[in-house]
Amino acid sequence: MAVKIYIIYYSMYGHVATLAEEIKKGADSVEGVEVKLWQVPETLPEEVLGKMGAPPKSDVPIITPSDLAEADGFLLGFPTRFGMMAAQFKAFMDSTGGLWGTQQLAGKPAGIFYSTASQGGGQETTALTAITQLVHHGMIFVPIGYTFGAGMFEIEKVKGGSPYGAGTYAGDGTRQPTELELGQAFHQGKYFSGIAKKFKGTA
Repeated sequence: MAVKIYIIYYSMYGHVATLAEEIKKGADSVEGVEVKLWQVPETLPEEVLGKMGAPPKSDVPIITPSDLAEADGFLLGFPTRFGMMAAQFKAFMDSTGGLWGTQQLAGKPAGIFYSTASQGGGQETTALTAITQLVHHGMIFVPIGYTFGAGMFEIEKVKGGSPYGAGTYAGDGTRQPTELELGQAFHQGKYFSGIAKKFKGTA
């Protein structure tokens, strides 16, 4: 039976969505894995999103808390807001109390990816503060560490991401994920799939 991996994200301007697509490609490259993309519900009215210059959402399906129980592993992505996950993703996590009460997600692996505006904008704190969500559910955090190799040590070019997971810098919104950042995202998907298979195989 295939290992089910859900890539769940919130993306206002498309940066996290781009990372999610690349992570899916990496995860799909591993045999015996079934990967699905999901978005969390938007909490802002269309009028507000329009004033913020946010583009229309993609046709990626909207996830509900009950969908989570079906997966064997999760990759969670979000932009930062003051060094923490965006409120839209936090609102979704807040809606998973029923799963928490029964600990249906306990023992399942989970990884994190993210986008920030600047180099000091939360590339590590966004992931670090998000880990609390996993802990209360009993999930097992799977960072990428330094498995991406030389790409982790790039200092001549601006590069998002960290040992916590893949990442990008949005700047004023016009900057898009670079080839190196997309490479790290692909690696995270592939690496996580391998780990999830090990968990499933020993269950």
